[in-house]
Amino acid sequence: MSKWKAIILCIFLFALTACGNADVSQDSGEDADAPDNSEEVGEDATGEETTEVDDYQTPEMDFDLGGRTIKIVAWWDMTIGEDNPDSIQRKQNLEELMEKHNFEVEYIAIDYGEYQERVTASLLAGEPIGDIVRLGKNYTIPALVQQDLLWPVDEYTKNENAFNQLVTNELFTYEGRGYAFTDDQTNLIQGFFYNRTLMNELGMKPLQEYVDEDDWNWDTFMEVIREANQDTNNDGSIDTWGLANRSLVQQALIANNTALTDGDQQNLDEPATVAALNIVSQIVNQQLARPTEGGDWTEPSQFFRQGNTLLYAGALYEFNGFQDDMPEYDLGFLPFPKGPNATEYHTFESALQAITIPKSVDNPEQLVYLWEKIHDIDSIYDYPGQAAFESTFTNEEDIENARMVASNLIVLDHFAFPNLQYWEFESELIEGTSVSTVIEKYAAAFQAAIDEVYGN
Repeated sequence: MSKWKAIILCIFLFALTACGNADVSQDSGEDADAPDNSEEVGEDATGEETTEVDDYQTPEMDFDLGGRTIKIVAWWDMTIGEDNPDSIQRKQNLEELMEKHNFEVEYIAIDYGEYQERVTASLLAGEPIGDIVRLGKNYTIPALVQQDLLWPVDEYTKNENAFNQLVTNELFTYEGRGYAFTDDQTNLIQGFFYNRTLMNELGMKPLQEYVDEDDWNWDTFMEVIREANQDTNNDGSIDTWGLANRSLVQQALIANNTALTDGDQQNLDEPATVAALNIVSQIVNQQLARPTEGGDWTEPSQFFRQGNTLLYAGALYEFNGFQDDMPEYDLGFLPFPKGPNATEYHTFESALQAITIPKSVDNPEQLVYLWEKIHDIDSIYDYPGQAAFESTFTNEEDIENARMVASNLIVLDHFAFPNLQYWEFESELIEGTSVSTVIEKYAAAFQAAIDEVYGN
């Protein structure tokens, strides 16, 4: 064997060993777009054999930041902790990078109530609060990007182990470029929390069976909440209810794979959207949800805590609070039922956030590189979100339901338009105004609000 071939073989074996544990693609089959971490052997102009490595990790960079302090800004303290082995790996990576590239880090936390105003004002003034700044999509795309205030970063975020490709390449995009990134590979989990104890007391079919049978849809959902609305003490009044939430507008939209807006167009008259609004209207007009007692926006969660309401639409971060307040009840998690326009269960966000780099900050590729090297770790977990799911749920079915929706995120963008009257629209619908009337009233107004932002 020649010297060059021996070297090539050694490199090839090393690459296989180093990359064997990397989760390059979530698809277990072949993916033409996924890097294969392979090598090609060819010849250079002198006839010598050469090796080309297709590696999903950004090649090592050599630069000195001269003792610079990199400011990382969010509405919470993003300091890397040591609460689990993954975090310990990240912190060690950061410490090594600080020494190698000669920089310090300062984490800046700004109160959420004033965050958007302060950060936006600093960007507009050309004096950003930080070098790495977390922003919400609803006020970033397209508003801040249109004003050329942020660097596009998609060319630096190819490492699938360190960056969530969906966020950069699809969700935070404008005119074909990605303007934000995140190392977080999980999504906000939303669905129905349900009271298994109450379900059993009412003698109902286990709700998990609908999911197992792939029969958890709007028809079975409506049957379930009707069945749970019972007068258990025969006094003439309902005393157990099927549904805590009077309004499920956003939940119905994503359950039917649709939204109120689509890019720079209103989407109210799209058939899938009309169907979603109709299911909300049916719940209201047939008085299937637990009636309000004059409470505020927390009323549905308070109803659920009383133990006499079967279903509550909420987000995963609320679940531990319910368990703490309801220790005598067995609680579970279900996806939102599928609408007729959906083939999968979905979760959603209407305030998606990710990390950006202001345009006035020099060398964005170096900052993204550092972020990559901090977060490019060999995780001890089998899948994203495992620690959170297993610390939240004790039932394996609930974990599987959460995992099932985790990869099917829909981002609702109607809050990206300051003058789009979403809450007025929702209020009229849940007060009983017909779907056709609210669409006719708000379609043009929605489009005008969108045009103000897009400049149409």
